Amino acid sequence: MQVVVCVKQIPDPSGTYTLDPETHFLVRPDEQVLDDTDRYGVEMGLQIAQAHGGSVTLVSMGPKGSMQGIRQALAMGADRAVVVDDADLKGSDALTTAQVLAAAIQRTGFDLVITGTESTDGYSGVVPQMLAELLDVPALTYATEVEAGDGKVTINRQTSAGYDVVEASLPAVVSVTAGVVEPRYPTFKGIMDAKKKEVEELTASDLGVDTSLRQRVTAVEPAPEREAGVKIEDDGEAHLKVVELLQQKKVI
Repeated sequence: MQVVVCVKQIPDPSGTYTLDPETHFLVRPDEQVLDDTDRYGVEMGLQIAQAHGGSVTLVSMGPKGSMQGIRQALAMGADRAVVVDDADLKGSDALTTAQVLAAAIQRTGFDLVITGTESTDGYSGVVPQMLAELLDVPALTYATEVEAGDGKVTINRQTSAGYDVVEASLPAVVSVTAGVVEPRYPTFKGIMDAKKKEVEELTASDLGVDTSLRQRVTAVEPAPEREAGVKIEDDGEAHLKVVELLQQKKVI
């Protein structure tokens, strides 16, 4: 089974960063880490590939930097990686991101695509669904458990009341939640092997993707300071004052 896992490199969340004064975009360092949510997708992909004698290919879009995050995923056991790094993609919206990933995945070939639910530095939460639409395959989202084989994939889809059991034929796109599996820690051998694994570097033009549709941040302003609240002394009639304040705010 040919498994593709979408991963993203992000700045270390524990660090301190600045915004470019002209573009208002985050100034990304060369040293970036694997998005923590993607580790679950990598582990899920590895388990499925190992169970069915398949392979795992990582696909990532963004500045490659030192590729520390990609190497982290390769050290876990993924076979190879495809990285799309193109300055023209800076400021891409979710749709352009999905188009780039879809083009790279189609070029690679796949039976199953695994993603996280959303990236820690973007939080759009729509790329997996867009990806499935562009690949013309089913989208199974918010999976807390995944089983694949015999030409189909079955998941437990997280809901507010528990979970739904959802099944679809392969190929398909599955987005997994944190906790779907326990990600493995890379071994020393895995870390050393990761340095020798193939990492293919592509641009948007290599994939034939239009880069003209980009987001533009017009301004960034500090959030307004929170105003002090109103303290009401309860003398037995405090509820009337609360009702009055709620009416002023048109809550009731």
